[in-house]
Amino acid sequence: MTDQLHTIDGSQGEGGGQILRSSLALALVTGRAVRLENIRAGREKPGLMRQHLTAVRAAVEIGAAEVEGDEIGSQTLSFRPTAIRPCQRTFSVGTAGSATLVLQTILPALLIADGPSEIVLEGGTHNPWAPPYDFLAQSFFPLINRMGPRVSAGLERHGFYPAGGGRFSVAIEPTPQLVGFELLERGEILHRSATALVANLSSRIGRREIEAAAEKLSWPDSAFHVDASIESAGPGNVFLIEIHSEHVREVFTGFGRLGATAERVANEAVKEARSYLAAGVPVGPYLADQLLLPLGIAAWQTGQGGSFATQPLTRHSQTHIDLLRSILEIPISVEREGNCCLVTVGKEMR
Repeated sequence: MTDQLHTIDGSQGEGGGQILRSSLALALVTGRAVRLENIRAGREKPGLMRQHLTAVRAAVEIGAAEVEGDEIGSQTLSFRPTAIRPCQRTFSVGTAGSATLVLQTILPALLIADGPSEIVLEGGTHNPWAPPYDFLAQSFFPLINRMGPRVSAGLERHGFYPAGGGRFSVAIEPTPQLVGFELLERGEILHRSATALVANLSSRIGRREIEAAAEKLSWPDSAFHVDASIESAGPGNVFLIEIHSEHVREVFTGFGRLGATAERVANEAVKEARSYLAAGVPVGPYLADQLLLPLGIAAWQTGQGGSFATQPLTRHSQTHIDLLRSILEIPISVEREGNCCLVTVGKEMR
């Protein structure tokens, strides 16, 4: 650990919570102290909210860290980690704030800890402002497992906005050093499915979503499902499309919400899935953003992080790349050709 603080402007890019979460994650991994200023300056309610404060305190627990500014509404935070400690405990957001985003903050460090961890996260598991649990379990974790650790998860209860109340567990068998990979081709598509999840609402909503998606996807009837038996503290609905290929699984989501028809919710997921299929790349834009940090850590540890082909990068991902370059001091290149981007993290793999 170094006492010199690396100052990070939280207003860069979208000025959202990602800069906070990724900065804390990288501080834990590198042992480097950070000071964040202008936290979430680009949001309607700037500063730390409940889910961000939960992420900060989880990072303090994992990193045996000293922290200043950890209070609701704070726009400045200093964080000084001293170690990476394996963890067996529960972290609760206490609202519908995303529990998956809390996990994003501490998972990278736990992947390279000196012992296994078992954590439980409580809060929102499916809300429109964060990766849903299904995306992490079906798409992201299998790729993390290719890097050496073993991550497994189990969903105990869904948590939708605004009631929250979700709960899931994650078990992590770490590795001392992450191994990068190349993901340049999708391979043959092995399985496709579309599922409407409905909790404490009429199953008719799910059927309408399925009907709307079936019209545009032209998949066999067996690919479409409605699950109206979801346990949740409040009403909720998501529409999930999973595309399982030889080398990767992708998950696309439409989130039910007030004012959005069932058809609109389904079509949001369908639009993303069709765009992904048309691009012919293995990695969609949200998965691309998630892969940057673990591949960046692999590059920081070994020089080689890996590369992947994806759709045009989001502003979110561009901001993420700038942050990784700044803290880890690693090269990241982006080569765009038409609707495809080749992202290389660290040196090219040979």
